[in-house]
Amino acid sequence: MNTPIYDFVEAYKESNPVRLHMPGHKGVPGPLGVEPSDITEIDGADVLSAACGIIAESEANAGELFGCRSFYSTEGSSLCIRTMVFLLKKLALHNGMKPFILAARNVHRSFVDAVALLDVDVEWIMPRAEDSFESCSITGEELGEIIDSYRAQGRMPSAVYVTSPDYLGNIADISALAEACHSRKCLLMVDNAHGAYLRFLAESAHPIDLGADVCCDSAHKTLPVLTGGAYLHISRGVDPFLMDYVGRAMALFSTTSPSYLILQSLDLCNAYLAEHGSVFEQAAVRTDKLRAALMVAGYKTVGNERLKLTLRAGEAFADGEWLAEQLSSNGITVEYYDYKHVVMMFSPQTREEEFEKVRETLIDLAGKLPGKPDEELTAPEDRTIRMDAPARALTPAEAILMESEYVSARDCAGRILAEPLVSMPPCVPVYMCGEVLDAEAVKYIRGSVRVVVRK
Repeated sequence: MNTPIYDFVEAYKESNPVRLHMPGHKGVPGPLGVEPSDITEIDGADVLSAACGIIAESEANAGELFGCRSFYSTEGSSLCIRTMVFLLKKLALHNGMKPFILAARNVHRSFVDAVALLDVDVEWIMPRAEDSFESCSITGEELGEIIDSYRAQGRMPSAVYVTSPDYLGNIADISALAEACHSRKCLLMVDNAHGAYLRFLAESAHPIDLGADVCCDSAHKTLPVLTGGAYLHISRGVDPFLMDYVGRAMALFSTTSPSYLILQSLDLCNAYLAEHGSVFEQAAVRTDKLRAALMVAGYKTVGNERLKLTLRAGEAFADGEWLAEQLSSNGITVEYYDYKHVVMMFSPQTREEEFEKVRETLIDLAGKLPGKPDEELTAPEDRTIRMDAPARALTPAEAILMESEYVSARDCAGRILAEPLVSMPPCVPVYMCGEVLDAEAVKYIRGSVRVVVRK
């Protein structure tokens, strides 16, 4: 597979021109060493927001690999998510509908920002009682019933929005969710930021292949791409009306100076995937074996994503923070931890000896600090029970535009949140802007929180 963006930059470097254009380093090698390859949208380099040359050619290569229409982002999946919400609103208005998204609660903050900026109506599917706030499991049958309940109220969702895989590695049954949506004539949008590699397993588990209409992939999370590289994927079955607005939507929210270093890494990744796609199944098999060995050693795991291994606090260790600290002291840095979980992400670039080091270290640690199983992790007998949504006083759009102030955690109860209350990572809001903070919110606040000024 050809690499038109990379080839253009290499040819430009070899021509050794006088660079009377941005950026200011003028291609002179500096402390990073990548300066000669760092260009801007000069003649022949195409324009990302209106691609018709080398970028369009490279995006077409990506689309061939993913089996859909694919567009590049140099600003991660956050840009793609904002674009998805814009396109949904545009299509709904085109069809004479009021834009309304039914979203699983464990969204990334960028989704909340998008519905606020675009003033799109959203209702939440709350997590089950046994879920953590990072997860929100739902079956196709349940989704169908929820859509039907809103339709009976005269509020037909324009789209359903889910996060799969979620931050802990839980993968939804996208095929069943797609069937529930399509049989009721609404779109399925998927935040697949953690699952770009799913297309390249022995049997594809990518949302587009399973029926999703639109999804985003953070290429940099699981593929050999520089941080910030991402894809917006649109199924070939989606209303062609949307295609006229993709570039406009992405330009609306993005910089006019996209990183050509990131674009080159996306471009080169196409060639890598075309030639070496099978390495993802090989890495997944190694991760499967590691997971099995750790379970034998007494660890509990969460999720079914094959290149993510999430350990759950229980008998083998007291809490996630302790285990993460022990791993760090052994030269192993994890993706994320909280008091319940430790999340580790693997890829084909994880060497065999690194898998072995993780296995040996964790087995050696198992049982060294036995902890009583966290009672909160015990699932209730009735698994249909879902958490209650916090009281909502304002829409997200109203909340972010009102005057606001910072208050301390001890003074926040009863106040209306002016911006999403998130932890970083995973950047999943526990409370959304416009919701009323209750006594439970205090444990998620460090220092102060921005709330709407009382009139």
